[in-house]
Amino acid sequence: MRSFAARSHTHLVLGVSALALIGTPGMALAQDAAATVGNPGPSEITDQQNLEPGEAGDDIVVTGIRASLREAVDIKRDAQGVVDAISAEDIGKFPDTNLAESLQRITGVSIDRSNGEGQFVTVRGFGPEYNLVTLNGRQMPTSTLGDGASAPASRSFDFANLASEGIAAVEVYKTGRAAIPSGGIGSTINIRTPRPLDKPGMRGSLAVKGVLDSSRNDGDPITPEVSGIISTTFADDRIGVLVSGAYQRRKASLNSAGVGFRDGFLGDNALNVAANNTWGVLPDSSPNITNRPQGEDVYEIPQSANYELIDIDRERINGQLVLQAKPTDSLTATVDFTYSSNKVEARNSNVGIWFNFGDTSSAWTDGPNAGPLFYSENFAPGKDLSYSGSLQANKTENKSLGGNLTWEGPGGVTVSLDAHHSTAVSKPTNKYGSSNSIGTSIFGVQSQTIDFEHEMPVLSYTMYPGIDPLDRSLITPTGNSFRNAYFRDRINQVQLKGHYDHEGGFLDSIDAGFSFVDNQVRSAYGFIQNDTWGGIGPASDIPDDLFEQVSIPDKFKGVGGADSAGMIPALFKFNFERMADLLESNYGICSDPQTGTAAPGTCLSDYTVDRRLREKTISPFIQFNTRFDVFARPAHLIAGLRWDHTDIDSSALVPVPTGVRWVSANEFSLIYSGESTFTRLKGSYENWLPAVDFDIEPLENVKLRASYSHTITRADYGSLQGGRELASNPRIGGGTGSQGNAGLLPYKSKNIDLSAEWYYSRESYVSVGYFNKDVSNFIGTDQINTSAFGLRNPGAGPRYRAAAAALGTTDAIRIRDYILRNYPESSQVTGTTDNGFLTGDIFATAEDPLLNFQINQPFNNDRTANLNGWEFAIQHNLWQTGFGVILNYTIVNGDAKYDNTLSPYEGQFALTGLSDSANAVVYYDKGGIQARVAYNWRDEFYAGGAFDPTYVEAYGQIDASASWEFIPGLTGFVEAINLTGESRRGHRRSENFVTFAQPGYARYAGGIRFSF
Repeated sequence: MRSFAARSHTHLVLGVSALALIGTPGMALAQDAAATVGNPGPSEITDQQNLEPGEAGDDIVVTGIRASLREAVDIKRDAQGVVDAISAEDIGKFPDTNLAESLQRITGVSIDRSNGEGQFVTVRGFGPEYNLVTLNGRQMPTSTLGDGASAPASRSFDFANLASEGIAAVEVYKTGRAAIPSGGIGSTINIRTPRPLDKPGMRGSLAVKGVLDSSRNDGDPITPEVSGIISTTFADDRIGVLVSGAYQRRKASLNSAGVGFRDGFLGDNALNVAANNTWGVLPDSSPNITNRPQGEDVYEIPQSANYELIDIDRERINGQLVLQAKPTDSLTATVDFTYSSNKVEARNSNVGIWFNFGDTSSAWTDGPNAGPLFYSENFAPGKDLSYSGSLQANKTENKSLGGNLTWEGPGGVTVSLDAHHSTAVSKPTNKYGSSNSIGTSIFGVQSQTIDFEHEMPVLSYTMYPGIDPLDRSLITPTGNSFRNAYFRDRINQVQLKGHYDHEGGFLDSIDAGFSFVDNQVRSAYGFIQNDTWGGIGPASDIPDDLFEQVSIPDKFKGVGGADSAGMIPALFKFNFERMADLLESNYGICSDPQTGTAAPGTCLSDYTVDRRLREKTISPFIQFNTRFDVFARPAHLIAGLRWDHTDIDSSALVPVPTGVRWVSANEFSLIYSGESTFTRLKGSYENWLPAVDFDIEPLENVKLRASYSHTITRADYGSLQGGRELASNPRIGGGTGSQGNAGLLPYKSKNIDLSAEWYYSRESYVSVGYFNKDVSNFIGTDQINTSAFGLRNPGAGPRYRAAAAALGTTDAIRIRDYILRNYPESSQVTGTTDNGFLTGDIFATAEDPLLNFQINQPFNNDRTANLNGWEFAIQHNLWQTGFGVILNYTIVNGDAKYDNTLSPYEGQFALTGLSDSANAVVYYDKGGIQARVAYNWRDEFYAGGAFDPTYVEAYGQIDASASWEFIPGLTGFVEAINLTGESRRGHRRSENFVTFAQPGYARYAGGIRFSF
C-alpha cells in the first residue's frame, strides 16, 4: 500500500513553480474529494514505501517535474471514471503563454490557435463549443468578439485570457457524472485555484522573465512577464490570505497569404451550365478553361486574395485574492475574487486583388472535387489594386466573486453552500470600434492571377502602361468600414451539496445537491460604412509621407512559393488612426457615413443588432457511491442521476433596411433609416442525465474501468437569437442573412467509456481507453431562398437591360457608368475614375425585381452521429537516471464528417475539430536541473461551414524548457515555443484552394524565479 507523509521541514528546490509551493487544494466537487484532499502539494510529496531501487528507507522528498507527475497519476488513479489532470508544477514548467497551451499536453486534448497563441480547446474531437469550463466547480461565463464582423455568438471558453501561472491544477473529466455540472459533451474542464489553508504557513514565489518573439516584422523587442504569489496563515492557522498575480506583454506578428471564395456560390458544373454566364461561375462559353470541371464535378471560384502583415500587441493581467477562515474544526469559510484582463491590438496591412468574373482564364485538377491550378482575369481600364489597413483593438475582462461555506458535521455528513457572481465583457478599447478597415487603391490593373501550385498562393498583377503600382502619389482613398461589437455574459449561480460517508458495508457514501444557474447574455453589433470603392476623393488629398513601402516575399520565409517570380513585391502600410482622422476631417466618413450612425466625435457605431438572452437552469442530482469486493479484489460502483430544466427567453433588435444601393461593380449596400424593432422568442427543455461508473482492481496496481452516461451541450447564443439579420453587402447574384431559433434542443450524447490502466511505479503507468458517443439533436443549417423587407435588385431591372443592349456588353463597370449618365433621377454621381468612368450610387426602383436572399436558419435534425476512438498513453520514469518519457496518441473516428464531393447546395452537418492528436515529451529532473522537450501534433480537421467547408491542415510543433537552481530558492530558466518555426496552412474542398498560409516563428523566453 502507498503512504504519504508531509515532512516537518520545508525543502524548496529550483524549478518549483509558484503555485506548486502553495500546494494543491482539495477538489471542488464533493464526490471527488477523496482523490486529493489531504494529499501534500507537489513540492513536498514523500515516499515511505514502494521506494525506487537505491532509495533509502527515510522519507524521500520528491520535487519538480516528478512531483507534478505523481500528483497527476494519483488523480487519474483514484478518480471514478476517466479523468486526466495537470498539476501546478506541470503547468508552470511548460513554456506556455496561456492555459490552452498547457492543456494540449493531456491525452485527447488539442487546441486552436489565434495570433500564434492557444485559444480554444478540443477534447476527443469535440470542439470548444462542446466543452464546459468551470472554475473551482463553478460554471464560468465566456466572452469573445469572434471575427469582429458580426454579433458575437459563441459559448466557447477563451483560454487566451488565462495565464498558466495563476492556476493550481486542471482536471479534465472525459466521462459524464451526475455530480458534475451539465453542458459538456466532449468534457468538463475544471480549473482549480490555490487556497491558503490547504498549505499552512507563509510561502511565496516571484518570477520575472523576458520574451523575444522572432515573428516580429519590425525587429525582435523583448517584452516583460512578471508573476508572483504569496500565501500566509495566522491565528493558529485558522485564518489564511493568498494573493497571486501575473502580468504579460507580448509583441508579435502574424503574416498570412489567403484566398477568399465566391460568397454564396459554390457550384457543381451541372447547375452552372443551367446558369450559363451567370456572374461568379465558370462561363459555359469561355474558351480559356483548361480541364474544365465536368458533369457533377464540384468546384469553387476564387473571389479575392491578399497578402496581409499583422502586428500584434497583447497585454494580459491575471490576479486572485483568497480569504479563508476556519473558526472551528468543522467549519470553513472562503471568499475569493478572480480577475483577468486580456487586451489585444492587431494592426493589419495588406495588398489585395478582386475578381469581376469577366475575361477569365483558369486551369483545374480532375474531379469529382476539382481545384484550381491558376485563375486569371483581364480588365478594362479602371480596375483597382487595393492597399488596405485595419485595426482590431479589444479588451476582454473577467471578474468572479465567490463564497463557500463548508460544514463537516457529525456522522460523516458534509454540507457545502457555494455561490458566485461572475461576468465576462468584451468590447473595443478605442474610438473607432472592434474591427475596422480603411481601403486605398491604385487604379490601372490590366490583369491579375493566382497561382495555386505552391504551398502559398502566388499573387501577381500587370498594370496598364504608365501606371506604377509602387508610386505613393497615385494612392487614392476608397471605401471603409468601422465595426463595433460588444459581448457581456453574466452568471449567477448557487450550489448546495451534501456528502454522507456511510463508513462500511456496500454503500460507501451518498452525494446529493442542487444547482441554480442564471445566465444572462447581451450580444450587440453595429457598423458604419462608406462604399466608395471607386474612390472617395483624389489621391492628392492624402500626403505621400503617410505611406510606408514594405517588402512581401521576405515576410514568408520558409513557405513554398515565397520566392516565385512575378509575386507581388511590396505593399504600403499606413498609420490607421492618422488616416481615419484625416478622412473624417476631409469627408466626414464617421460623422456622415453612407451606412449607419456613430456616437458624436467617434467612429463607434450605434448598435443595429442587439441580442438579449436569458437562460435559467435548475439542476438537482443524487449519486450513490458503493465499495465492494469481486473475487476478493476491490471494486467500486457509482450510480447517479441529474435532472436539468432550462428556460430560454431570447429577444433581438432587428434593423429594418429600406432600400438598396448599387455602390461598385459587384457590390450592393443596404440602406437603413434607423428604424429597428425587437422580436422575442421563448423556449424550454429538460433532460434526465444518468451516469454509471464501475472500476475494479483485478491485479495489484491494475485498474479496469467502464462508464455509461448521458451528457448535453447547449446551442450557441447566435442560433438561439430571436431575429432575422441581413448581411450588409449583397452581391449582384443576391444577398445572405440569418435568423435564430429559441426552441432548439441541446445536443445530447450517450457515452460508453472503457479503459485499462497499469500503474507499475509511482510516476509510471500505461493506459488504453476506448470511447463511443452517439450524438443526437445536431443543429444543422437550412437555407431559405426568399426576398426580405421588399428590397429590390438594381442590377437586374429595365435600366440594366437597356444599358447591356446599348453597350453590347455585361461589363459591370461600363453598365454602371451608362446608368449613372442616363438615369440621374435614380442615381447619384460621386466621382470619376482616372479612365473617365463615373462612380457613385444607383438606387433600386419599384421596376427592379425583388432581391433574393439566402437565409440560414438553425434546426435540430433527426440524424444521430457516432463518434468513437482510442486513447493510448504511457508515462515512464527511467529509474534513477533523472530521465523520463510521456507518450500519448488519440484516434478519433466518426460518421459526422464532411463529404467534399456532395453538391454545395446540400447542407451537411459535421463535427468541427474532429482529428487525431499526439504528444511526445522527454524530460530530465535531477540534482536541481530540469529540462523538457515536448512535441505536440494534431491532424487535419474540419473547421466549419455547412455549405462551404474549410480545413486546417495537420500541424506539429516542438517546445522546450530548462531550469537550474544555482542558489537554493533561486532558479534560472529558459523556454522556447515552436522551436523549429513550423508554418500553418488551411484550404477549402480542394487542397489547392488555400485559404491561409502562415509562416511559423520561434518564441523564446528567459528569466529567474525566487521562492521562499
